[in-house]
Amino acid sequence: MAWNCQQSHWPHFRWDEGALILLEARFLQNVGEQIGSIKPVDAKGPYTILIDMMTGEEVKNSEIEGELLDRDSVQSSLRLQFGLDTERRRVPPAEAGIAEMMVDLYRSYAEPLSHGALHRWHRMIANGRNDLATNGA
Repeated sequence: MAWNCQQSHWPHFRWDEGALILLEARFLQNVGEQIGSIKPVDAKGPYTILIDMMTGEEVKNSEIEGELLDRDSVQSSLRLQFGLDTERRRVPPAEAGIAEMMVDLYRSYAEPLSHGALHRWHRMIANGRNDLATNGA
């Protein structure tokens, strides 16, 4: 499978809206259910649910890329990034970088996407790697 940037129409994607409408409706329904389950939770509760959702997303995404992350380390690092109590475990660089990027994305989701943001996220994801000549280029 080719990377998005290797597609012939990059970055001007085309899609069939009709083929996506049912998937979008299901997505919106699931989001509504998740929001509904978070609202009645106490002050720290939403972070717990958010951290569980972010952890699952990142562990699965990294798996697609062929990288296996430690779920507990990702959660610990996310808790630390949100300023919550953590068991202060030693977190490997990959898990720490993913958590840092996810929290940055969570906090800046409404900002326009820019090369600076993409480069910043790439540096976070490549946390601790010294085999890359240039991060974010």
